[in-house]
Amino acid sequence: MKYAGKGLILGLFGRMLSMKTKPKGKEWYLLLLIVLAVACKAPNEAENIVNQSIEAHGGDLYKSAEISFTFRERQYKIFKSPNSYSYTRAFTDEGKKTVDVLNKEGFSREVDGEMVALFEEDKLAYTNSVNSVAYFAFLPYGLNDAAVIKKSLGSEIIEGKDYHLIKVTFEKDGGGEDFEDEFLYWINKETYLIDYLAYSYHTDGGGLRFRKAINTHEVSGLFLQDYENYKPEDESIPVEDLAELFKNGELKLLSEILLEDIQVKFVK
Repeated sequence: MKYAGKGLILGLFGRMLSMKTKPKGKEWYLLLLIVLAVACKAPNEAENIVNQSIEAHGGDLYKSAEISFTFRERQYKIFKSPNSYSYTRAFTDEGKKTVDVLNKEGFSREVDGEMVALFEEDKLAYTNSVNSVAYFAFLPYGLNDAAVIKKSLGSEIIEGKDYHLIKVTFEKDGGGEDFEDEFLYWINKETYLIDYLAYSYHTDGGGLRFRKAINTHEVSGLFLQDYENYKPEDESIPVEDLAELFKNGELKLLSEILLEDIQVKFVK
């Protein structure tokens, strides 16, 4: 349950007390339930910041946007609405065309138009791979998913700019196989774009990563980003330590996350 600030709750109680005809008995109880319901639904500080970031990156356009791009010589098509999603990955290997699809029905793979039976272990690995690319490409839109828990960690200055620092964790119920992962997002206080992010993950042996946005692509009203991808020497440290290591030049640059040939189509 996420609670509203004291000001909102006190204001509602104040209105109750100022009523000419004071509520009695069950009326007090019903009014109290209304106050608590409103308080629970009101966004907290972290949610307000994330909502502003989603708006800055494209807002409601995400709900009907089908985003196509090339990443590491593989073609992706990503669609995610409030009620459904479909992630497609296509590539050619040894002359054979492979098409992977991940949606509410699960993961499937076709090779040269023929459906392929997969071991559960392989299916899970491919699912995680496709889902990871879709998650990062759509940031920060996915940060309002039902299983997401958001917390404000205050402010931090990186490379001379001031940021809101938001920590994201996940509920076990609905959080997927990687619900134990932790994310940090540095949201620019002026633009509300995500300039840096860090995360700890547990798949494939686990580890830590820190990303810096290096390019922002504005396509059809959406702001999609490329990143430099870093790791620490010691991957057992808390994810909260990564920003300080980055400032001190103590992270190793692993790769660049580059989205190419970006196209956006809006689905009715």
